[in-house]
Amino acid sequence: MNNCRVSGKPLNLINDFGDQPLGNGFIENKDINKEYFYKMRTGFCEVSKMFQLIEQPEPEQMFHDNYAFFSSTSNYMKEHFKDFHSFVSNSGYLSENPFVVEIGCNDGILIKNFKDNNTSHLGIEPSSNVARIAKELGVNILEKFFDVECSNYVRKEYGSADAILAANVICHIPNILELAKGVKNLLKPSGVMIFEEPYLGDVIKKTSYDQIYDEHVFLFSAISVQYLFNKVGMELIDLIPQKTHGGSMRYVLAHKNYYEIKSSVNEIINNEIEQGLDKLETFQKFNQNVIDSKKQLLKLLEELKLNGKKVVGYAATSKSTTILNYCGISTNLIEHIYDTTPLKIGKLTPGTHIPLRDHRYFKDDMPEYAVLFAWNHADEIIEKEQSFLNNGGKWIFFVPSVKIL
Repeated sequence: MNNCRVSGKPLNLINDFGDQPLGNGFIENKDINKEYFYKMRTGFCEVSKMFQLIEQPEPEQMFHDNYAFFSSTSNYMKEHFKDFHSFVSNSGYLSENPFVVEIGCNDGILIKNFKDNNTSHLGIEPSSNVARIAKELGVNILEKFFDVECSNYVRKEYGSADAILAANVICHIPNILELAKGVKNLLKPSGVMIFEEPYLGDVIKKTSYDQIYDEHVFLFSAISVQYLFNKVGMELIDLIPQKTHGGSMRYVLAHKNYYEIKSSVNEIINNEIEQGLDKLETFQKFNQNVIDSKKQLLKLLEELKLNGKKVVGYAATSKSTTILNYCGISTNLIEHIYDTTPLKIGKLTPGTHIPLRDHRYFKDDMPEYAVLFAWNHADEIIEKEQSFLNNGGKWIFFVPSVKIL
């Protein structure tokens, strides 16, 4: 795929991360020889202004019964999605007895709030292990990938939607024009789509290139989202910046000319033009910043190793897979990584094969340095692991720059 998935025009190569495994492809020792790799490169389209992966694994490789990401493991995210529910419920866009659909509902962390408030709802989730947890919470679930065919099925079985929601999902869907058509098809005339994703503007500003991995086929700007949905007769009517994932954006879209467009849309699009998110040169500079960040992190870890320091990792995120493989970091520099997800513990990191340990041992082991891979949850983690700092431990960050706390 060397052409933009939205405009069909040729992509300009931006980053080349080499061969990468699946971001969530945590493996057992016996399966090392079966590991899946693909060439991870990014491109920018000067027509759609869409920043995207050039190649991406098939969805079935990434989202399946062993999918290793569970949204509800973070208390911060639970609170965030309660606020998301309140935002939707009080937005003024819903009818008296609304029907709300969530695309990619994971373990039900967001849609459960609608169920708990007796709102007619449906969660659409293709990974059966996380869908099973949502079902156990009493959430109505449809185990499918969302597309036009799925939207026809939902409309026939449940009716048209007042709101279609998604959180950290839309950027995962390669056939995004098909998704946009499905959304338009399923929404009532007064219906809205509200979704949020890691924000391209923050990724460029912070050089947070770990946001680029197999599942994130796109990183969106308001300019690119506007271009995409204009193609199917929808438009941006509101934009609300979010703190999640180190900087996200909440997009509100509706059928063209149904609602008044809020001032936030023009303000943020103008900011993006000032930042250069519509220009190729901005992304070429981003690539150089990524190369520099890699060199700085490796230099620090190699110096600590030479000085006999014990370095571990904290939080085996899908984002950490990009950092570890691109920088060539394995047990030569990081002994093991602590994590909270039961499905990951006892396994190895994708590609670099660093052992994963239960985070409960972190307090006992008390390493000298810990690379914080879930830097976007830094406040929550540092508060939880306060004893690490109290005992002289030091956190290593790599976003927005390589530094020791």
